[in-house]
Amino acid sequence: MTSALDITQAVNPPRAVFLNFPLGHQTGKPHQPELQHWIVRDAMQAFSTITRPGTIIHLPYVWDANDSTWEETDYTDGFLPGRPPKEDADMAEAERRARFVR
Repeated sequence: MTSALDITQAVNPPRAVFLNFPLGHQTGKPHQPELQHWIVRDAMQAFSTITRPGTIIHLPYVWDANDSTWEETDYTDGFLPGRPPKEDADMAEAERRARFVR
């Protein structure tokens, strides 16, 4: 499942399902389990019908029928916060990993 059509086309996976939703939301909007269920169900059905390698099936769901501004702002320059300095990122990663070591 993908919401990055251009990247998926460039990578050319054996099969893919495209959903025109913001990146990171390929299975639907938060707190909408019924919508998420439909999307995952339709994706699994689509995967089972693909017979030609490289096929990308577009699912018909719409993020917001009345507002497509997310397409103009999400993941464009300046949308995401800047990256932390490497030392800070390394420290945060070490702290994250330490939580899983017992």
